[in-house]
Amino acid sequence: MNKKSIRDIDVKNKKVFVRADLNIPLDDNGDITDETRIISSLPTIDYLIKNNAKIILASHLGRPKGKFVEKLKMDPVAKTLEKHLGIEIKKTNKVTSDEVKNKIKDLKSGDVLLLENLRFDPREKSNDDSFSRELAELADIYVNDAFGTSHRRHASMVGICKHIPSVMGFLLEKELSTLSSLLEKPDHPFIAILGGSKISDKIGVVKSLLNVVDTIIAGGGMCYTFLKSIGYEIGNSLLEEDMIEYCKQVLDEFENIGKKFILPEDTIVAKEFNKDSIFKTVKIDKIPKGWMGLDIGLKTINKYKEEILRAKTIFWNGPMGVFEWESFEKGTKEIAFAVVESEAQSVVGGGDTIAAIKKYNVADKISYITTGGGASLKFLEGVKLPAVEALLDK
Repeated sequence: MNKKSIRDIDVKNKKVFVRADLNIPLDDNGDITDETRIISSLPTIDYLIKNNAKIILASHLGRPKGKFVEKLKMDPVAKTLEKHLGIEIKKTNKVTSDEVKNKIKDLKSGDVLLLENLRFDPREKSNDDSFSRELAELADIYVNDAFGTSHRRHASMVGICKHIPSVMGFLLEKELSTLSSLLEKPDHPFIAILGGSKISDKIGVVKSLLNVVDTIIAGGGMCYTFLKSIGYEIGNSLLEEDMIEYCKQVLDEFENIGKKFILPEDTIVAKEFNKDSIFKTVKIDKIPKGWMGLDIGLKTINKYKEEILRAKTIFWNGPMGVFEWESFEKGTKEIAFAVVESEAQSVVGGGDTIAAIKKYNVADKISYITTGGGASLKFLEGVKLPAVEALLDK
């Protein structure tokens, strides 16, 4: 948090390049299904409008792999921004071109110009310096408000900062402040709820949380590798063979310092990975050969809820099961309700976890929803985010 923000610079009548994270989900018709990231970017854009900046807004959308893809154009984002800001959003058909430069020349203070999808240019992801220079030449000041991609070394995230004064936007500042408070001054008991499919995605964050949390409760596909590491037969449940020894070490470390790492006592198993599969609840030591665990069982749910309701701080990343399918959603659903029923400060991150809390209509009762799943895990691991490091120091 020793980085400069837009509060620290004069933006009046300046051309300000805002790198936002407007990578929103679209349905098959090209309609936006979740406006969260757009809404999260509004405070920075609104501040710049009110302070008479000339705003050049840029983001990626989807994975076009360096090529033009019609359905990944930024047009629906422009329309949604117009709805929320109540002003015309000008838009370009390219990222850098004479057309773009001419439109920027015509900007008046308070205007907003949205560039086309940054990832239509293959130089964005390769952090090509020529592309970084082209972007920097469009503006006087650069603002990073894209926390969700701040762990990426891309041209619009890192390279551009070499060529233009670069500061934080309000969203990036809030994300860093909230996540820092989890590591530095959480109220105790502090519980981390970790789920999702792979423990390999969370190696670093588990090690980091060891120093600050009181308890980790585990679910999702990742918990079966932990169970395998202490001798349970897990049938055809998700398993990362190369993580077994690591999982055993983690459990030993938690035990040695007197902290709790709680694993399921029962699980809902299915005969096959199918939403209509035959399923049943079994104790962890009774998983039938050939069956797979797809959710935590009721006994585990109740045990986890007891821990959650005692917590003062909660960090949740990863669902408890395949919540997209009705037969295997109870664990995730009940944990979501317990989190909002608790009096804890709750921080939720990760695309699937956010989708779950929205599915169960509890998102507005979560203290803070981080917009960057991968970035938030990297930050909590203690990894320095390259796009934050590139900004000006105070």
